[in-house]
Amino acid sequence: MQRTRRTPLSQTPVASSGDTPDRDPGAQPENAEPADTSSAGSASLTEPSSTEPPLTEASAGESSAESGPGQDEPAGSVPGQRSSLRLPLLFGLLGLLVIGLDQLTKVLALRNLEPGEPVDLVGSLLRLNLIRNPGAAFSLGSDYTPVIAVIQISVAIAVVYLARRLGSTGWTLAFGFLFGGAVGNIIDRIFREPSPFHGHVVDFLQLPHWAIFNVADMAVTTAAILMVVQTLRGIRLDGTREVKATHE
Repeated sequence: MQRTRRTPLSQTPVASSGDTPDRDPGAQPENAEPADTSSAGSASLTEPSSTEPPLTEASAGESSAESGPGQDEPAGSVPGQRSSLRLPLLFGLLGLLVIGLDQLTKVLALRNLEPGEPVDLVGSLLRLNLIRNPGAAFSLGSDYTPVIAVIQISVAIAVVYLARRLGSTGWTLAFGFLFGGAVGNIIDRIFREPSPFHGHVVDFLQLPHWAIFNVADMAVTTAAILMVVQTLRGIRLDGTREVKATHE
C-alpha cells in the first residue's frame, strides 16, 4: 500500500494563483502577529485621533451666533448696525423737517399778512394773525428775551446730548419735535429784529381763547405730549420698560 505524504501542521499549504484573490504584497497574513513597532523605531500604524471635532450644522450655527451683532463686523453688512442708525437718523430728519417747515411758514406769514389784520382760515376756529413776540408763550417774559434765548439754546444742547441714549421710537419722535421747535424759535431770537439775542419770534396762528403761536410752538407741545405718554407707559430713553415690584 502506498503511503501518502502529509503536510506538517506548522506549514500552510500554498494555494494556486487561480484559487487565491489578489492581495497587497505588503499586507500581513491573517494569522501573523503585529510587529513590535516600538522596537523597530517605525511610526505607529494606527492613525492619530484628530484633536478638532468635525464641523457640524449645530456647531456651525453656534459659531455664527457667536459672531453676531455683538462682534465687530464690516459696516454695511450687519442688520444690527443698520437698526442702530435708524433712530439717530429719525431724530435728525424730524428735527430738520420741523425747522424747515417753521421757517418757511414764518416767511410766508411775513409776506402775506399784516399785523393787526387777522384772516379767518377755518371760520373763527383758526385765524392767521401776525404778531412779533419778544417773550415766551402768552408773551410772558417780554423783558427777558436774552434769557429766554439762552434757555432755549441750553434745551437744544441737552436734547442733542441725551439723544445718544435713545432706544425708543416714541422718545426719538419726542426729541425730534422738541429739538426742531427749540431751534426754530432760537433762529428768530438770534437773527430777527431788533438785534441778536433780542429778536422777536414770529407768531401767526390763533385759536379761540389761546395764545398766538407758530409751527415751532406746535412741535414743542407735541413733544411734551409724547414725553408724558412714554413716561406713563414706563418706557425709558433707551427703550427698556420699568418693572414695578408687586407686593403680595
